[in-house]
Amino acid sequence: MRTCVPGYTIEYTNGVLWCRISRCGGFLRCPFKPFTLSLVGGSMHEVSSREILKTLRELNAKRVLIQTPEGLKKEAQALADFLEENGIEAIISGDINYGACDPADREAKLLGCDALIHLGHSYMRLHLEVPTIFVPAFANVDVIPALERNLGEIGKLGRRIALVTTAQHINQLGRAREFLEKKGFDVLVGEGDSRVSWSGQVLGCNFAAAKVDAEGVLFIGAGYFHPLGVAVATGKPTLAVNPYSGDAIWMDEEAERLIRKRWAQIAKAMDAQKFGVITSTKKGQLRLAEAKRIVELLREHGKYARLIAMNHINYRALEGFDFDAYVVVACPRVPIDDYENWRKPVLTPTEVEILLGLRQDYAFDEILGAEREKDESVGVSFHGPGGSL
Repeated sequence: MRTCVPGYTIEYTNGVLWCRISRCGGFLRCPFKPFTLSLVGGSMHEVSSREILKTLRELNAKRVLIQTPEGLKKEAQALADFLEENGIEAIISGDINYGACDPADREAKLLGCDALIHLGHSYMRLHLEVPTIFVPAFANVDVIPALERNLGEIGKLGRRIALVTTAQHINQLGRAREFLEKKGFDVLVGEGDSRVSWSGQVLGCNFAAAKVDAEGVLFIGAGYFHPLGVAVATGKPTLAVNPYSGDAIWMDEEAERLIRKRWAQIAKAMDAQKFGVITSTKKGQLRLAEAKRIVELLREHGKYARLIAMNHINYRALEGFDFDAYVVVACPRVPIDDYENWRKPVLTPTEVEILLGLRQDYAFDEILGAEREKDESVGVSFHGPGGSL
């Protein structure tokens, strides 16, 4: 069944409601009963307002905090309006959100909220201080045409391949696997760990799902950082297929280029004597034990080292300190993505080990989790005090 209304299309197939915005591409699959959408002119994504409201009423929530990434601010505003029309006070967090590793549950508790609604990301196993509803956003693009177009390149990975993607395309990973298997590939989908919600999912800081016994890795998604991390973390040929453009890019040269840049940062830090070791107070980036280990390693090798805690890690906030170099023991993307904005060398923990002669081969810094018991349902999920859906 297909129902067309201005701006978006609703399809009901095999017991699943698929809601697609025809003009610009977002969609959300909802395995629950049909819901009312809150859309703001030309939005790329949709928010399962009715399912969120149902969960909040089960919690008897009177006040909620809505946390959103940059691309879903209009949806957050529309959701707040919808909730208040239905008797629930809604506050929108205006802070930058970097992912599921950065839930605003502390802020929600401080504001006296009964729940946090975290838009745009899948659940990450963390100790949450208030009931938290995770609302992932899935991309409205069929991945199969891009795979069909690039079968020749995919074949260069070998017959036995690992298949990974990000949360935006995880709902189509099963279809992609089935398609590739029909084309003669032996497709492996790694389980990952507790930092991800689903098998085959990778994060910018976690590539556990790609570490399987395969000849090469096929990444489905847009952007460079995730497949680049996969290539460096696995050391295997990695092909990134972009379902939006249909292009395929080999990441091997990009990985080598990244490693050369990181070796240059290590070389710049060779003469450094005073190190600021930075850990994050963001709940999913807090690596205090690892940061303290790095401080002790530096001191054991005759360096001055001091531990620094920050919420938003940026060089400008550190300019007044007297350090020769910094080590970021938080999100691995900070020293890699942002190093050009740092006037002093900035390293990861594994790069410090190289600097001190404790490691020879380059290794990508990852935040690894524990064993994950099961995959999350594809759609809205609820975690924290009060149980889970």
